[in-house]
This record gives sequence, C-alpha cells and structure tokens, in this order.
Amino acid sequence: MENEYEGVGNAFVNHYYNLFDNDRASLFSLYQPTSLLSFEGQKFEGVEEIVSKINSLPFDQCRHSISTIDSQPSSINGGVIVFVSGSLQLAEEEHQLRFSQMFHLIPTTQGSYFVQNDIFRLNYC
Repeated sequence: MENEYEGVGNAFVNHYYNLFDNDRASLFSLYQPTSLLSFEGQKFEGVEEIVSKINSLPFDQCRHSISTIDSQPSSINGGVIVFVSGSLQLAEEEHQLRFSQMFHLIPTTQGSYFVQNDIFRLNYC
C-alpha cells in the first residue's frame, strides 16, 4: 500500500522530469524565493538564480530515466523528502550519465508543493 507521502513523491518526480525534459523554462513554477539548489557543489538561491542555472546547462535536449524514488515525511507539517536515482541521456552523447537528486517539498496554501531544497549530483563510477 502506497503511503500519502510516497504518492506525493512519485507524482512530483514524474511532473518535475517531464517539465525538465520537455519544457525546462516552466520549472520556475516549482520554486519559491526561499528555495535553494546545490548543483554539483555550486549553490543557488531563489527562483531567478535556480532557473538561470537550469536554463544555462550546456545541452538543449535530454531524457531522464528514473531508477528509484524514495520518499519520507519531513518534520515540516506535510513536507516530503524525495531522493531520486537514475540516468539521463543527452542528445549529443552516446552513454547515459548516472545521477542522484534530492528534493525537500513543502506544501503551499493552494494545496500543491514547492521545492525548498534541491541537491543534484552526477554519479561517477
């Protein structure tokens, strides 16, 4: 039986990577002024900095393939911690790149969630 937070995590992951792969510019709607992104050790704060980083990535097209999604309730009322592992395929590259990403989702007053914390790392073997 799927717990509520697992359902939130799964739905968020599907939505996030669908936007990233097909309409990256729309990711701004998932972040707030207090949001933080750590991307390969670089830190970005707020919607503008985060979206600027995501949109400046040196590739136009990619496809994410998700291997695992682990979700837990956080101590914030209704918050959810989501840890994702998978691979991404860049249009110009032959080999897939393995990655891990963690999201801390916080409920909004409108009944949805925003990304408070986002940590992304490529996994090199």
